[in-house]
Parts: sequence; structure tokens; C-alpha cells
Amino acid sequence: MNGEVNQSYITLEGHVELHKYRYLYFAVMLTAYICIITCNLTIVYLIWMHRNLHEPMYIFIAALLLNSIVFSTNIYPKLLSDFLSEKQIVSYSACYLQFFLFYFLSGSEFLLLAAMAYDRYVSICAPLQYATIMGRTTVSIFLSLAWLLPASVTGVQVILSSKMKLCELNLNGILCNNLIYNMFCVSSKVHIVFGAVSVAIIAIFSLLFIIFTYTRILIISFQSCKEVRKKAAQTCLCAFDVIIVRLGSNLTKLVRLIMTLQAILYHPLFNPIIYGLKMKEISKHLRRLFHQTKVL
Repeated sequence: MNGEVNQSYITLEGHVELHKYRYLYFAVMLTAYICIITCNLTIVYLIWMHRNLHEPMYIFIAALLLNSIVFSTNIYPKLLSDFLSEKQIVSYSACYLQFFLFYFLSGSEFLLLAAMAYDRYVSICAPLQYATIMGRTTVSIFLSLAWLLPASVTGVQVILSSKMKLCELNLNGILCNNLIYNMFCVSSKVHIVFGAVSVAIIAIFSLLFIIFTYTRILIISFQSCKEVRKKAAQTCLCAFDVIIVRLGSNLTKLVRLIMTLQAILYHPLFNPIIYGLKMKEISKHLRRLFHQTKVL
């Protein structure tokens, strides 16, 4: 097939035995989507309502959870629709929009986690300078970079990709991710280099920075008093839980499906659980909220 294919619709071929399990898939994913929206919005609401949570760390957590809401809304409604449809297709423009939001929000999450790591480093290792360093301006800069940098990088990728000719319109996945590159007639070195640099700048740099920062926190904390060690342990445990949730791979069709579901299920669902249960102040307000609900 040449490059002059009809670029109106792309067929998603990554579903496994959809004809047999479509209603099971639909029920499970709908339940997951409702839980994701409810859990994330609950924590964001608590942070917004309580002034003692209007601190940099909690603001970053709220931003992370809002990311999860938008990330999930970018994927779940279309996925649920596909489960009940005879044909799993997506328009060319909608596919690129999903691609953009998928990688923009994924990159943003890494940068927000890096900002949270820096915030905890300053809080534990330089507590007297914390209010000065982590002021409103610093938080605004970190939030702007966390959203604008991955949005710009992913936007360039989308622009470059949209100019490429497609030789097929069958995508071996359940959503529009980097597998879209397999549909191009020719492999572009520009895409490969730019993609590698983008991953290195955003994901790898952020991950290395997070590991370095929390390693420094642990080293300094073990040289300090018991209270500082307890605070550092709680901070690092939350961070490492979230990092572990971000790991994945890409192999056979079945494994690819499992890993894709892991990516769209784990971190949107577990982020609010991790921070809701393990962050003392949020957990306290969460218990009060549930207590008020029971009374009503």
C-alpha cells in the first residue's frame, strides 16, 4: 500500500478476544474509571478546601492528581466506547490528540514528581530556608515547567508526525501511542533522535534527579534525630511507591495489552491511595470527611 491511503480513520487492533469479553472489559474499566475520578477529585477537593494544605507539597500533589483525571479522561471514554462497538476505529485527528495528551501528561507527571522530590529535599535538609526557597513564585515556576515543557516537546513530535505519509491504517494497540510510528511509510531519523532526546530530558533526567534527591534525604536523615528520620522515611516511601507504579514494558500483543492497561490503571488509581493514606494531613482530613458522611 502506498502513502496515498485514506487518512480518515485508524483501526485499533490491540484488543484481545474482545468479542468474548467485551462486557466484562466494559464493567471492569467503567468501575476503574469511576474510582479514579472519585478518588482523585476527593483528594483535590480536600487540598482546595483546607488552608493548612495550601503548601507547596500538597499543591504539587493536587496537580499530580489533576493530571491523572485528565489522563484518564483522555483514554477511558474512548476505550469504553470501543468495548461496545463492532469496529474499534479512531479518526486521524483524534488519534493525534490522544497521542499528544498521553505523552504530554506522562512527561508532566515525571516533572511533578521531580518538583515534589526537590520540595521534600528543601523541607528536610534546609528547613530554615524552606519558606524562602519554596515560595509562591518557585511553585508557579515548577508547575509551569511541568506542564509547558512536555506540552512543547510532544507538540513538536505531533507536528513532525502529522507531515509523514501513512502506508497502513491498522494500529497494533488499544490507544494511540508511539506504535503510530509503525504505520509510517518510512522511518524518520528526526523522529527517532528527537524522541530519544525528549525521553532523556524529561523522563530519565527526572528519574535520576528523584533518585539522587531521595538518596540525599536518606543520607542526611540518618545523621539526624529520630523525628527527621521518620519524616524522611514517610516522604521517600510515598515517592518510591509512585515511581514503582510507573514501570512497564512492551512485548507480545497480550503482554502489550496488559502493560497498556497497567499504565492507564495503576498510577491514576494508586496516586490518590498512596497520598491519601500515607500523607498524614491528607489522611486526617479524609477520615473527617468520611465521618461526616456517615453522620449524614
